[in-house]
Amino acid sequence: MTDYLVTVDKEEIRVSKTAVDALDIIKVNGSDFHVLHHNQAYGIRLSSSHYLQKAFRIVVNGNSYEVNIEDAYDQRVKKMGLLATTSQKVTSIKAPMPGLIIDVMIVEGQTVSEGTPMLVLAAMKMENIILSQGAGIVKSIEVKKDDTVEKGQLIIEME
Repeated sequence: MTDYLVTVDKEEIRVSKTAVDALDIIKVNGSDFHVLHHNQAYGIRLSSSHYLQKAFRIVVNGNSYEVNIEDAYDQRVKKMGLLATTSQKVTSIKAPMPGLIIDVMIVEGQTVSEGTPMLVLAAMKMENIILSQGAGIVKSIEVKKDDTVEKGQLIIEME
C-alpha cells in the first residue's frame, strides 16, 4: 500500500512517503508556500484547512483545488468499512471487525440519538467505540461484556 492517497478535486493520486520527503518546499509566510518541482516553480496558498478531516483548499498559481489526504491508517480503516454511512434507518448493528466486547454502554429499551456511544469493541490492539448511526430504541443487545465477535455478527437490534 502506498503511503498516501491524495484526492485533488475528486481525482485520486497515490503518493509515496519518499516523494513527499523529496518535495522542495519553502514556507514564505503564514499560509503561502513556494514549491519547486521538476524545475517548475509553484506559488501555493493554503486558503482553508480542516486538519482533523485532513481536508484542505489550496490555490496553486491562481487555481483553486480541494485536497483530501489519507495516510495508510485512513486507507485501512476505509477498506475495512468502518467509515461506511447510510441514510436508511438502521435496524441492526453488526460488528465491523472481529474483536472482544469490553463494555456495553446501553440497555434494552433505551432511546438513543445519533452519535450515542453503544459499546466498546477491542480489535487490532485498539478500542473502538461503536456509535449509534441514528435515533431509535434499543430492541435487543445480542452480546455482553467479554464476548468475542466475528465481523458481520449481529450485536444490537434497533427499532
